[in-house]
Amino acid sequence: MNLKTQGFLKNEFGINESVIKISNLAEKEVEKILEEIDAIKEINQYKVIQAMQKNALSDSHFNGTTGYGYDDRGREVLDAVYKDVFKAEDALVRHQIVSGTHALALSLYGNLRPGDELLSVTGKPYDTLEEVIGIRGEGGGSLKEFGVTYRQVDLKTDGSVDLDAVRAGITGKTKMVLIQRSRGYEWRAAMKINDLENVIGFIKKISKDLIILVDNCYGEFVEEREPIEAGADLVAGSLIKNPGGGLAPTGGYIAGKEEYVKKAAYRLTTPGLGKKVGSPQVNNRLFFQGLFMAPHVVAESLKGAVFCAALMERLGFTTSPHYLEQRGDIIQAVKFSDPETLIAFCQGIQKGSPVDSYVTPQPWDMPGYDCPVIMAAGAFIQGSSIELSADAPIKAPYVAYMQGGLVYEHVKLGIMIAIQMMVDQGLIKI
Repeated sequence: MNLKTQGFLKNEFGINESVIKISNLAEKEVEKILEEIDAIKEINQYKVIQAMQKNALSDSHFNGTTGYGYDDRGREVLDAVYKDVFKAEDALVRHQIVSGTHALALSLYGNLRPGDELLSVTGKPYDTLEEVIGIRGEGGGSLKEFGVTYRQVDLKTDGSVDLDAVRAGITGKTKMVLIQRSRGYEWRAAMKINDLENVIGFIKKISKDLIILVDNCYGEFVEEREPIEAGADLVAGSLIKNPGGGLAPTGGYIAGKEEYVKKAAYRLTTPGLGKKVGSPQVNNRLFFQGLFMAPHVVAESLKGAVFCAALMERLGFTTSPHYLEQRGDIIQAVKFSDPETLIAFCQGIQKGSPVDSYVTPQPWDMPGYDCPVIMAAGAFIQGSSIELSADAPIKAPYVAYMQGGLVYEHVKLGIMIAIQMMVDQGLIKI
């Protein structure tokens, strides 16, 4: 950054010269990686534009209907655009899907029946799916209560899928295989598309009839290809993460083979109605424009994550992924080893936010989690994970999971303020 910018940061944000100096060194170190991120962004941007052109997107598709929403052309075109972007047979994109967990649950409930078995091959899934599956909680109508059994294959110590254990784990009852692409709250690498392709190919050789469901949250547009292109049957995710581009105010999506998407739609509405009804009560323009912006926004987020890794490593912290590693999602994990430094980092991210910067987040017992969690998120959209945020379960080994950032400069600022807070509290020295 130039001298004028450095002076502004000192005078307006109280960031001292030592923090600015080490930030400049980290940024210089990652210049080539940022260029590589832009190259992927360019391909994904053209892919989104092509899908919109192919489906003759018009401003007439931005306005919703009322009542049942019959023949809502905007809703139909939105599904078609997502279908083409993700190279799928069909897609379901709705504001009524409230989260990525909801999109995954619709995929599970829609395609699994009593007596079937769900097999996770990437270990325990994200915490909020535990009660859906029936690992935790009772009486809520979990898959377990409906007679769907669950087993999992833990990842190997190097974070890769244990293919021998997968082969042994697939039985005549196995109907669906769940693959979580992102790390969630785990110290492991996110799955890259090539790795995903190898795992799916291996499973399909064992049984081509197994349904492969990929939790695609945090992974969209990080690489040039998406999981359907790697052989997945279904993918699901949230619109307040990558594909919403920071503009979609809510919603989720499911894409994949037509028969499986159709069954998921039956769970969202009713059998027989499926995708044919549903009045968009949120302006469709935000969904279309958010998708249009998504490749650019994801790239900005990735640049921030790479910068974060390089800077935190210079300060002596362990990160995952390392700044030089290929990425499969937008999440950057940083290990702090003690709760005080972890909390200070998250509070600094909050202080650097455009929204609620005056708020000091504290750990709390958040629904769906098994320990107190601190969540820093000064976002324009509540809970938006494509906007800069930092989450951390307050338990050893005290890892913060930073993700998002609509613009690279915001991520840089948030991290520098977080480091300055840690310095001011005597938690680190530069």
